[in-house]
Amino acid sequence: MNVKRCVLIVVLIIIAGGGVVAQDRPKTADGGAPGDALTVPFLDINVRRPVDNTEVALSVQLILLLAVLTLAPSIVLLTTSFLRIAVVFDFVRRSLSLQQVPPTQVLMGIALFLTLFIMWPTVSDIYENSFRPFADGEIGLEQMYNEAIGPLRLFMYRQMDGNHDSIALFMRMRGLPKAENFSQVPTYVLIPAFVLHELTVAFKIGILLFVPFIIIDMVVASTLMSMGMIMLPPIMISLPFKLILFVLVDGWGLLTQQLVASFR
Repeated sequence: MNVKRCVLIVVLIIIAGGGVVAQDRPKTADGGAPGDALTVPFLDINVRRPVDNTEVALSVQLILLLAVLTLAPSIVLLTTSFLRIAVVFDFVRRSLSLQQVPPTQVLMGIALFLTLFIMWPTVSDIYENSFRPFADGEIGLEQMYNEAIGPLRLFMYRQMDGNHDSIALFMRMRGLPKAENFSQVPTYVLIPAFVLHELTVAFKIGILLFVPFIIIDMVVASTLMSMGMIMLPPIMISLPFKLILFVLVDGWGLLTQQLVASFR
């Protein structure tokens, strides 16, 4: 008990001494102590009434910009090749009856880098004709947007080349007349049509991926039933055969090659 009291007294003395030392330290003009290597700046945000409508419009534009930046990951996922690749990779894992191998983060990382590989010409076009002239002060914000959305619209439209049912569907639901050419399709119609088309294509690829592995499951299940081994789960026997088949045909390389070739 005495030991605990002694320890408590010592701690209080150290804290009190540290406070006195801290109070005795001289201050500099910026509020910091001399010898400090880093001084944290003081931020002051003032709120005032706008002078004219220009400042109001600027504030609204800033709010809209922050909203767009918040939704930027979703916009990137839905307007590029990432959606199709990610869905197909998930189908591959499910068709192989694998639960956590490869992990979802690994599959999404592979899908991201494949998206960069596929979208690189479009990204380069946007950078050269939109961002760089805007950074150099040659064009304004509106022209930068038009130059940036053009290559992206062209990429989405090319993926639906020969199959514009999704575009026609959204045009009818919006009550718009039938588009005669690509320029007459609004962006807010093109994006959901592209998403629907990509999901359809990804599901078609998933069906083709499931067929050979389902055949293996059926053969293994029938063999186990004929042998009377009912209590043994067929997936335990079919999983090694699926992996062997996938490795022998170079599944990852073949799948990646066909996925890249599926984009126009």
